[in-house]
Formats: sequence, structure tokens, C-alpha cells
Amino acid sequence: MKVFLIGANGQIGQRLVGQFQQNGAHTVRAMVRKPEQKEALQASGTEAVIANLEGSPEEIAAAAKGCDAIVFTAGSGGSTGHDKTLLIDLDGAAKAIEAAEIAGIKRFIMISALQAHNRENWNESLKPYYAAKHYADKILEASGLTYTIIRPGGLLNETGTGLVSAAADVERGSISRDDVAAAVIASLDESNTENQAFDLTAGETPIAEALKNL
Repeated sequence: MKVFLIGANGQIGQRLVGQFQQNGAHTVRAMVRKPEQKEALQASGTEAVIANLEGSPEEIAAAAKGCDAIVFTAGSGGSTGHDKTLLIDLDGAAKAIEAAEIAGIKRFIMISALQAHNRENWNESLKPYYAAKHYADKILEASGLTYTIIRPGGLLNETGTGLVSAAADVERGSISRDDVAAAVIASLDESNTENQAFDLTAGETPIAEALKNL
């Protein structure tokens, strides 16, 4: 399977690039915004293309042409304002979904946020971010694409353990970015994740088994 990775220069995205290279079961085309990012990826042996989530869905679709799946792990980041949260985490995700439809790509994996589906559990200081994730997820669920929505807990830079808890509703928890990336790749191979949305935190179950038992 050829995967179009949106957000390849982000912290989860970089881990995904590395794990795709190690895994070897799928190939990846990385979407980035800057020429120097493209050059760095190509130098490491990864196909890369320049496109922008603030551009048009058609631009993104053209960049994704020929791919079999889209993984959306882009985010505006904690240092930007609510305007970028709206433009990237919500509208950018909506454009990526439109792009998948234009390009005829049916498989779509979205990285969301723990408890994005439950308004009553949103962190007060991050409500705009959670709202963006909440509605991006809803757009994907209504799209007709074959989706997987992964809602990871607090993201850590610790080495992954390969052990997680995956369920429709996990109130709190954290997880390494390594394990989030591994869960994305495992989801591509596990049909049980199709048209599923779930919370993901560190746990005691191997990733493949946790996804199979959703």
C-alpha cells in the first residue's frame, strides 16, 4: 500500500517516516511545506512532495495522486493562535478529506485527540483545539471514506513499548509518539480498525492484539 502522509515533518510524522522505512510493508509519500524539508526526506530515501493545507483540496489531491491511503497527522502546534488551529486542525483536515475524495483514495487515518468525542471532558484551556478535532472527526465519519480515527492521550517522547490500551472510551492517559505511529501502521493492516474511532493510551496489550480486539 502506498500511503500519503500529511504532517510528515511533525513529531508523529517523523516517527511514521522512520517506521515506514523500517517496516517495509508499505511505501510512503511525505507531504511537506518547505523545499528544505522535501530535500531532507529525499536524502533519507523517502519520496516527498510540497503541498500546503492552506491551499486548495485540488492541490492536495494532485500531490496524493496514485496513493492508496491518507494518514493525517498534521497540527498547528502549541505556539500558534486559534486562527491556525481552525485553519489546520479543522479546515486543513476537511480539505484533506475532500482531496481523498477527488483523488479516489478510500482509506483515511486521522490522528485526533483523547476524548475529542466527549465535550464534557475537554481541557478548558484547549477547547478550540478539541473543537477543531471534534468536528474534523465528524466530517470524516460522514464522508463515506473507509476511516480510522485514533485519539491518542498525552503525547510523550519516550521510547515506545508496543503495549497500549485501545477502546472507544478511555478517560485519561498518555502514550509515546512511537506507539502512536506504530498503531497507525498496524491499522493499515487490521481490517477491524476500518470505520472505527478509538482512544489510545499506554497499556498492557500488544498493539496488533489491541486493534484486533476493538
